[in-house]
Amino acid sequence: MNYELLFARRIVFSRDKSVISRPIVRLAIWSVSLGFAVMILALAIVSGFKKEIRDKVIGFGAHIQVSNYDENNSYENKPIDRNDTTMQAVAKLPGIRHMQVFATKAGIIKTKDEIQGVVAKGIGSDFDWNYFRSRLTEGRIFSIQDSVKSDAVLISANISEKLDLHAGDNLVMYFIQQPPRVRKFKISGVYKTGLEEFDNLYVFCDLAHIQKLNDWTAGQVGGFEISIDDFDRLDEMGGKVYNTAGSSLNARTIREIYPQIFDWLRLQDVNGLIIIVLMLIVAGINMISALIIIILERVNMIGTLKAMGSADSSVRRIFIAAASFLIGRGLLWGNIAGIGLVLLQKYFHLLHLDQQSYYISYVPVNISLFHLLILNAGTLVVCMLMMVLPTMIVTRITPMKALRFS
Repeated sequence: MNYELLFARRIVFSRDKSVISRPIVRLAIWSVSLGFAVMILALAIVSGFKKEIRDKVIGFGAHIQVSNYDENNSYENKPIDRNDTTMQAVAKLPGIRHMQVFATKAGIIKTKDEIQGVVAKGIGSDFDWNYFRSRLTEGRIFSIQDSVKSDAVLISANISEKLDLHAGDNLVMYFIQQPPRVRKFKISGVYKTGLEEFDNLYVFCDLAHIQKLNDWTAGQVGGFEISIDDFDRLDEMGGKVYNTAGSSLNARTIREIYPQIFDWLRLQDVNGLIIIVLMLIVAGINMISALIIIILERVNMIGTLKAMGSADSSVRRIFIAAASFLIGRGLLWGNIAGIGLVLLQKYFHLLHLDQQSYYISYVPVNISLFHLLILNAGTLVVCMLMMVLPTMIVTRITPMKALRFS
């Protein structure tokens, strides 16, 4: 161990700190700890919130949707051949995890006292139920067989409460077309996602009903929903699907379909960044104050080292190393506190939200080891760079001044 680290350890870990420096150093360490814990929480909450809302939206529409070009943007689809050769090529693209068919049609649910406009989303036997299975509040998921038409439907808890309909009840839906048609369904289950815009709208039914209402054949569908392996490659995969699908079909990513939601989520990154920058500034200022106090208390030591031939740069490295020890201790306690709070929120949901405003009933958290490593390394580097300036004081201290100071 070189003498610079030896002196730095003695400065930080010795028990003979003065009455002045002891509370200042402790305050600096706790400032770093508290600031870093807040940074972890900010990063975890922003990341968790974005992931939770993103998963909800994707649960309704997958990552990419392929349909015919439709200028009026209605819920009435133009049919596509289920065995379209271009879509078979899309399904074979690397990175595609799952592909399923769908069709939508606007309708009205009518009970004795209430009426509700909805969109019937027809799904096939290839539909991935994993998302909705985990969000059932009542009843069960219904199964679909291509050979037998099912009258079961899945409705949201919002529709269930408004119309006083529950699992096992019959449901009558009217479809406005020429001529108008009526279908009677049986409610298999009730789901709740917290996305009011979607929960108030969608009723899931057998695709065969939509095909019959539209006078389609069994081989015609409204479109394809595609799930990919990596959301970070969404734009890249969207471009590949668009090019492979050809000019007759339109491929849109979920970000293009619901830009307002994803633009809103992108703003959350700005909030998280502001919090992290503010915490870094506060922690840095406190560390600068503590380091200046430590330097002023060691004027005699600085003068002695210089009298013995130590260069300014060498003495400065002593105090930079001392600062790194203090920052490291602060980061250690900050990690313990921050990760502990994240785990408490993740498993016990201690902090709650207004679901109507935030689409979720509790504060979601999500953090990865990679994010923690980047945050630790970034904080350490920024704080160490801020420590360079106060150590400039060392260059102004000469052995003669040190003797006078004593």
